[in-house]
Amino acid sequence: MSSKIDQRDINNAAWAACDTFRGVVDPAQYKDYILVMLFLKYISDVWQDHYETYQKQYGDDDARIRRKLERERFVLPVVKLTEKDEKTGKVTILDEFPATYYSLYERSPTANIGELINIVLDHIEESNKSKLEGVFRNIDFNSEANLGKTKDRNRRLKQLLEDFHKPQLNMKPSLVSEDVIGSTYIYLIERFASDSGKKAGEFFTPLKVTELVAKLAGPKPGDRICDPACGSGGLLIQAAKQVGDRNFALFGQESNGSTWALCRMNMFLHSFDSARVEWCDTLNSPLLVENDRLMKFNCVVANPPFSLDKWGAESAESDRYNRFWRGVPPKSKGDWAFISHMVEIALEKNGRVAVVVPNGVLFRGAAEGRIREKMIEENLLDAVIGLPGNLFPTTNIPVAILVFDRAREKGGAKESCKNVIFVEASREFILDKKQNTLSEDHLEKIMKTYTTRSEVEKYAHIADYEEIKENDFNLNIPRYVDTFEEEGEIDIDAVQLEIEELEKELIDVRARMSDKLKGIQR
Repeated sequence: MSSKIDQRDINNAAWAACDTFRGVVDPAQYKDYILVMLFLKYISDVWQDHYETYQKQYGDDDARIRRKLERERFVLPVVKLTEKDEKTGKVTILDEFPATYYSLYERSPTANIGELINIVLDHIEESNKSKLEGVFRNIDFNSEANLGKTKDRNRRLKQLLEDFHKPQLNMKPSLVSEDVIGSTYIYLIERFASDSGKKAGEFFTPLKVTELVAKLAGPKPGDRICDPACGSGGLLIQAAKQVGDRNFALFGQESNGSTWALCRMNMFLHSFDSARVEWCDTLNSPLLVENDRLMKFNCVVANPPFSLDKWGAESAESDRYNRFWRGVPPKSKGDWAFISHMVEIALEKNGRVAVVVPNGVLFRGAAEGRIREKMIEENLLDAVIGLPGNLFPTTNIPVAILVFDRAREKGGAKESCKNVIFVEASREFILDKKQNTLSEDHLEKIMKTYTTRSEVEKYAHIADYEEIKENDFNLNIPRYVDTFEEEGEIDIDAVQLEIEELEKELIDVRARMSDKLKGIQR
């Protein structure tokens, strides 16, 4: 019988660990503790598995094994807790142990377990600076404000360490593939998003939406792929999956520190250790820069924050990278600021952009209308795809995906393509009480329509420049896709019969209600 651990088992075990914090810590906060502990457990299991393998080859030559492991991927150092005698200056080693989950598990009953977890994470960061520097700086396992006073905090942390000691959470590579661990991480992020409500928008985009955006962007082998509002990295990972091999480079920017840390860990768990993810404000101080110029990418994808207020409009006119030369978006709505940035970092005559936007982006006037008009005049816009409402945990409004293709601009390979495809996919979805979703069939239909640029009655329309101009560059999809359904003829006689039957039922119900009320009154 196979000893491999099932995806569902590991998902359930990891989610059950959250019970330690439910009702005590806000979901938006305890997600960080759970995901960091999952990450620590994973790297500890990988380290132990590989260490045991090399031990058979190199014997007890610890230093040689550690050098080998560090060259391969990462190192888990040895922690030395010391005490210095102030009079003699003598240093005494109080405790010495590997910086692993298992060392912490063995010490879980100690009174300073929160401090010990922090020390282990600090040592891991320090020993793996190129890959993990800063990843744990926003998490404090010794926080009274988040985890309670000492006695309660210690009890919760002891329980958390025990929760991750279950057989289902043994993440050794010999038992669990990296795909499974990465999927568990994304599964937890999705569950946390459901619990976190509006705060979920900071770190999560629904999986089917990320898959659709990635497919529409069409990343190819050799591409540099960027998400300038990357959240926890789900869209970058989906884009990577579309390539089909490992010949790509991933880049991201994220302004929220704890979300940036989730993204770095997510990249690591999916074996994208070399991904460059910067913690910065994309619109005001981007860090993906080369030779004092914005880096350029073959493929740019994003689900930026909808209609971001106070995004930095006051300094946009003097932007050192001249991203807003088409116009400065209103200070209370940063949608076109993100779009302008994305178009500017896409490679000239080559780069592709796919971005999720609120529907207001399609038709709002003033500065936004002028920017939209200029991009259409430059022949950059390739597609407008309407999606259903209630797809996101943060809002129930319908959204759209805009696709831009710089190969359509003058001198590009697709310069001759002068039309825009409008797809009205907002009426096709899987209905759910909490949140709607898209199926594989829905995605397949959208992609087939987009790639073949097909006219589909009541679903898709190809509009040329003149038609869009006649509509004053308003991209509201109902202007281009007629979804009006004529009502069928009403059978008056059948309706009359139905009314008569209902009236008979109503008389019967009233009679029974009257009898019950009489019985109560007696």
